[in-house]
Amino acid sequence: MSEPPPRREPDPPPFVLPEPGPAGPWDPGPDCGRVAPREPRRPDPLAVAVGNASLLGAGYLILGRRGLFWAAAVVTVALLWLTYATAETWCELLVVLWWATAVGHGGWLARRHPAAGPRRGQRLLALALTVPVLAAAGWVRFDAHGVEDDVAEARADGDCGAAVAAQDEVAFRHRLVAAPVAARGDAVVEACERLDTAGGYLGGGLTGDLDSLETGFRRLGAVLGESGNERTVRATLDRFLDRLPTDDGCLTVTVADWLRERAPGPGDLTGPASATAARIAPRALMDCADGFMSTRDWPGARERYQRLLDEYPDDAHADAARKGVRKAGLAIELDRITELVAAADSMDSGYCRKPAKYSQAPAYRKGRTSAVFVGDTEYTDKLPEEWRTDTAHTSLVVCTGEAKAGDVVETCQYRDHNGSIGSVRFNKLAVRVKGYALRTGRLVVDRTVQLGGESCPGILRYFDALPSRMAVTPSNGDVRDAFGPVVGR
Repeated sequence: MSEPPPRREPDPPPFVLPEPGPAGPWDPGPDCGRVAPREPRRPDPLAVAVGNASLLGAGYLILGRRGLFWAAAVVTVALLWLTYATAETWCELLVVLWWATAVGHGGWLARRHPAAGPRRGQRLLALALTVPVLAAAGWVRFDAHGVEDDVAEARADGDCGAAVAAQDEVAFRHRLVAAPVAARGDAVVEACERLDTAGGYLGGGLTGDLDSLETGFRRLGAVLGESGNERTVRATLDRFLDRLPTDDGCLTVTVADWLRERAPGPGDLTGPASATAARIAPRALMDCADGFMSTRDWPGARERYQRLLDEYPDDAHADAARKGVRKAGLAIELDRITELVAAADSMDSGYCRKPAKYSQAPAYRKGRTSAVFVGDTEYTDKLPEEWRTDTAHTSLVVCTGEAKAGDVVETCQYRDHNGSIGSVRFNKLAVRVKGYALRTGRLVVDRTVQLGGESCPGILRYFDALPSRMAVTPSNGDVRDAFGPVVGR
């Protein structure tokens, strides 16, 4: 079977130039052969609004408005920098207002020449720019609030160290996107720094610098006057109070007195300070008094022992303080007696002129006793050592006056320088003696003793004329015999 012959296309009609019309021959015009212009861009209003929501002015780029894009960028940067610099909430409100304005303005411009339908490409581009920006801003603000919560929690616990450590996590991004939040943490850190300075002044007060102590309390009061600092101020105050008492009892007393009587500030400061002062004062007064006792400052010791009894009569240290008052009082008495005894070089001076008592002295009893001899001691210095004792252990203070002529012993004849014979009377030595019971300061002995001795020597030594009267020369035994009855010997 044979195939059918191929089909042939008919020949096209020959080209015939058009005949000129009534107006003349056909003219294609000057644009003949040029490419037709592209149809104008029709923006998607939603894409423009979303693009401007990034605050990058992307919507204006979609619109093809480069001038508005750069203007929007300048405004955005300026507002963000203003927020960073001032950290004020009203600046953030300006940013939000600008954001809403940019979104609304972009949408309004796009709706003037809207596209025939949604432009998926424009929307995807706008979302690709805006979503990361808003997500990043949201994450940074969320992180900033987290840091703020950590700072607030540490502040509520009174832990300035933890608050400062938490605030150290704040970076430039937080201060740019969440400046007021970061600023609140900065305020906490600044308050903690002021508290640290106040703590330094308080520490200076522990050395006895009361001006430094007052400065510290005033600074604490200033920080306490700002809301929210109650716990951190209390923690700073507690750290100072926990360092009390000091190792120096008298210094602790000084600080405690200041805390109780002169500490400035509200009750939240003065209350704990006064309570601590009341707690540490009794022990500090005891330690201070004991310290004065060790340095033999008896009046200072007695004053502090007595103060402890007056202000804290029911304290556990009261019994020891009573003993301290007595011991210091006795020491004061003994010091006074010692001074008077040392000053008694005659019957009219020192102890002999103004006798005083020493409560701790042994009771005086007639009979054998040891004594302290004062006054004119020309002859009492010759008494045996066993007859003597010191002021702290004696029961009797014996005052002796100047020796005078006593009873006549005998009269002897002597030849003078001219060869004439004359009589010389020899007298005993009469010494006035007063004895005081040291325990009471009362006079218990009042007599005149007479010292015998050698008389009428073979050779009489004299100057000028032959004397008519001379004293005997007592031996040590004569002195003992005269003064022995005074001390029961």
